[in-house]
Amino acid sequence: MSKAIGMIEFKTTATGITAADAMVKTSDVEIVEAQTVCPGKYIAIITGDLSAVKAAVEAAVTTYEDKCIDSFVLGNPHESIFPAIYGTTNVEDISALGILETYDAASIIEAADQAAKTAIVDLIELRIAKGMCGKSYMLITGEVSAVEASIDRAKELVAEKGMYLDSSVIAHPDRRMIDTIL
Repeated sequence: MSKAIGMIEFKTTATGITAADAMVKTSDVEIVEAQTVCPGKYIAIITGDLSAVKAAVEAAVTTYEDKCIDSFVLGNPHESIFPAIYGTTNVEDISALGILETYDAASIIEAADQAAKTAIVDLIELRIAKGMCGKSYMLITGEVSAVEASIDRAKELVAEKGMYLDSSVIAHPDRRMIDTIL
């Protein structure tokens, strides 16, 4: 059994809380985060064995399909995903800064996982819909070519779902800008 992460994103808080409750009752999973986010949507992120996470997410999405915005299950997520979600990533130096923004919450985690697996980059932060009217963004760093490749791949993934909003790569950002991010 492999470690996995899953997420549901619902249009309403009532359905989201009910669906999250159904997820933890369906399988042996742990809640990483579960909360209302702007503009009144509800997200729940869970972790556990791959089969348990799949069963939990499937149960929530199938039962409340009419109010589900998006969901995913990632088997073997990149190890930097959780520190980026919690905002506990320790980055000393930023050679290049990659930014990718999405229209929803769920696709940013999938994009970050794909970016981290595409090239040698560090995830700095995953801002999941908090204070962004339901939009999300990720910040990554590494060598310029690695950041460009990672952002390009993440952009492709998110665009396939119709959730791509914007992205950029800044080679050697100014220290004053770095200080506002870290």
